[in-house]
Amino acid sequence: MARSALMVGTSDGTRLVGQRWTTDTDAKAAIVLAHGMGEHSLRYDALGKELSAAGYDVLAVDHRGHGRTAGIAGTALGDFGNAGWDGVVADYALTVRSTVGERPDLPVIALGHSMGSWVVQQYLLDHAADVTGAVLSGSGALDLLATAVDPDADVDLSAFNAPFAPARTDYDWLSRDEAEVDAYVAEPLCGFGLDAKSAAGMWAAAPRLAQPSVPGGFPLLVLAGTADPVNAGLTVLEPLVERYRTAGADVTTHYYEDARHEVFNETNRDEVVADLLRWLGAVTAR
Repeated sequence: MARSALMVGTSDGTRLVGQRWTTDTDAKAAIVLAHGMGEHSLRYDALGKELSAAGYDVLAVDHRGHGRTAGIAGTALGDFGNAGWDGVVADYALTVRSTVGERPDLPVIALGHSMGSWVVQQYLLDHAADVTGAVLSGSGALDLLATAVDPDADVDLSAFNAPFAPARTDYDWLSRDEAEVDAYVAEPLCGFGLDAKSAAGMWAAAPRLAQPSVPGGFPLLVLAGTADPVNAGLTVLEPLVERYRTAGADVTTHYYEDARHEVFNETNRDEVVADLLRWLGAVTAR
């Protein structure tokens, strides 16, 4: 298995920079990962290595306004630029198309964490037939989350830390693993939210995301910590799960007791990855 640099060129000239983790064996599927707000694709190096060791190719780019994509474009962190939220979703669709074009015989799984889960949800509205299944991590119903925020303000990620006061850091809400939290705090390309204009585009998508549409029996895996403030004790997540079930999806859920937002960086991460691999094996063998 090996990690290599990935670059995807868009129609407006933006270069999306990211990572590709390639398996040493015949790949069972390709997983296209959409990372969350205030982070970047390389934070998924451990997950990428584990999935590639298990026989999956993994691809992930830094979104507009994030990571090295922002650095090359010269834009501020947290600023999607003129393309806005819909541009971020279009970038994800382009990355999936590029993946399918390289290996049209290979099943493709969409995986999105947090903000990336809403990217995937919007992608599925128009392209669910192009992927074999999807995984949502650290997610929730965006329209329900929007009722608890000021849609005209910048997004401040540290606001999610309130349930953990008094806290050791502003980002204790991410994980119970203090080493993972410290690594996040020390990372210059982490810890920012979206500016108000970029956030407004995301919130504006919420009504569409509230009406999911997928083919009947579409495999969907939902991973969440019960102490993740984004899902508010699962009250923001369970309505999303029921919407997908009503739409006809074959939904599998794993809720991890006391785990926080980043289940792939949690103290029980081995359990989470094992559950993901078990589901991937079943879905890609169909």
